[in-house]
Amino acid sequence: MTSTASALPHWDMSVVYPSLESPEFQTAFNTLVQDITLLAELFDVHSIGKQDESASLTDDTVQAFETVIERYNEVLEETYTLSAYIYCFVSTDSRNDVAQARLSELQSQTVKLSQLGTRLTAWLGSLDVDALIERSQIAREHAFTLRQAKIEAEHLMSPDEEALAAELNVTGGSAWAKLHGNVTSQISVRLEREGGATEELPMSMVRNLAFDPDRETRRRAYEAELEGWKMVSVPLAAALNSIKGEVNVLTGRRNWETPLDEALFNNSIDRQTLDAMLDAARDSFPDFRRYLRAKARVLRLPALSWYDIFAPVGESTRTWEFDEAADFIIEQFGTYSQKMSEYADRAFRERWIDAEPRPGKRDGAYCISLRGEESRVFANYKPVFEGVSTLAHELGHGYHNLNKAHRTPLQRSTPMTLAETASIFCETIIRTAALSRADESEQLVLLENSLEGACQVVVDITSRFLFETRVFEGRRARELSVDELCNLMLDAQRETYGDGLNMDVLHPYMWAVKGHYYSTGRSYYNYPYMFGLLFGLGLYARYKEDPEGFKAGYDELLSSTGLADAAELAGRFGINIRTPEFWRSSLDVIRGEVVRFEELVDRRLQ
Repeated sequence: MTSTASALPHWDMSVVYPSLESPEFQTAFNTLVQDITLLAELFDVHSIGKQDESASLTDDTVQAFETVIERYNEVLEETYTLSAYIYCFVSTDSRNDVAQARLSELQSQTVKLSQLGTRLTAWLGSLDVDALIERSQIAREHAFTLRQAKIEAEHLMSPDEEALAAELNVTGGSAWAKLHGNVTSQISVRLEREGGATEELPMSMVRNLAFDPDRETRRRAYEAELEGWKMVSVPLAAALNSIKGEVNVLTGRRNWETPLDEALFNNSIDRQTLDAMLDAARDSFPDFRRYLRAKARVLRLPALSWYDIFAPVGESTRTWEFDEAADFIIEQFGTYSQKMSEYADRAFRERWIDAEPRPGKRDGAYCISLRGEESRVFANYKPVFEGVSTLAHELGHGYHNLNKAHRTPLQRSTPMTLAETASIFCETIIRTAALSRADESEQLVLLENSLEGACQVVVDITSRFLFETRVFEGRRARELSVDELCNLMLDAQRETYGDGLNMDVLHPYMWAVKGHYYSTGRSYYNYPYMFGLLFGLGLYARYKEDPEGFKAGYDELLSSTGLADAAELAGRFGINIRTPEFWRSSLDVIRGEVVRFEELVDRRLQ
């Protein structure tokens, strides 16, 4: 079920600027270029950069800090809006040459801003930040940022090396990441239909066929997809090798033991927390394999092949047209709060959502903060409950952005671990409501959808984590071939899915599919999703125990995700994330769904 009865919406970007070629956009772009130049001059006036000795905290130093931080935040705000505006055009049509050119022009400017950010971090590392926090209200408002900067400054290279690394990233890691996005969004593959007819389809549409109820269609789409990835595997392997090689070099130069250690710092958690979560996840693998075997039974298969993972269950599944999905989300968000409902209504009404799969548009879904309280939601909508759930998930990100809107850009900077908090919470609201209204047949479908998603976030994410760890380790010695990357991916899938799947039909090119691997700035863009799911489930459990008490602190929690680390924020709700117990309690929610799913499957088969 990949097509809808009515046209799917495209988002409206004209409320920001009329177009990429409009005088208004060009004026904003020129203003940003000028403001970055003036900010650099301001940094020079106040000697912002690494100091040979600890800088004395004089009144002039405090005043310099306040002046620089306020102006830096203002320029960041301009940059984020302009970047989001351009990226929205690139991600919906990678063939848009004007958007690609503007993005390239902007990158040359954001490099300068990145270099200024590094100078600021180095300068803060030279200060007594605790004393600064005592003497400045602005510093107190940015206390967490300052203390993180103090630690990060210990891992900076020399100023010249950091400046060079930022400049080279434009033609290095960022260029390889752009290549991945452009290549994967433009892949077209030949799909053989029943009867022998063939058609040329973009990869996003072929991947959507993984949800088709007809197994032969899914199999043919899977085989066509693998052929498509194989055709572009050489340049994508080059991109992946180059990015991971660059990260290995830079993390070593910055005195991080491994890329994972840097990623943990950037995600505001420690190794103890990660290990506690991964240990609990591994303990849950037998439960997920029970789910996968039960799904195979209901589909009357001896075992699921990779192309069966997203197969719908039940004799028929409900079609969710986009407008129905919108109404349902708005209504159910209202059961939590009027504020959340009104936010969703505004997003649909003001066309903040781009939902149609089409040639040149990238696969997947995301939410990006645009300006003020506004976000934009990117989706490739499918008229099944999974499509509704994805919309709710991304709108949850938007609701998070709404609650952070009054913060400065530095205060809004949220680690990936906490970035999924609102999205999982909102997704759970929708799923719970749908289950409460469903008969047993529909419950089977909805539970399968929930478990399918949880399996991806716990089991598949672990496979991606294992794969990325091994790629980083292997890349220290040399480049890895296409075959080696495929084998590493297959090994990781076998270790995690185990006998839940047919081990002879897996996905060796998943390393090419996932754009998350292709980032120098966000290594290990995987385990935070597991953290987000399990943390979100834990928060939802707290909400059900004490709805009014929870509501009193939840929006403030969302607004504070850039103001404290994950352990401190979790502690506000009585959660200790450094022990496996909390993670197991969240996984117990999923285990309960597995038990219920098995019961419904057995009844169906009687």
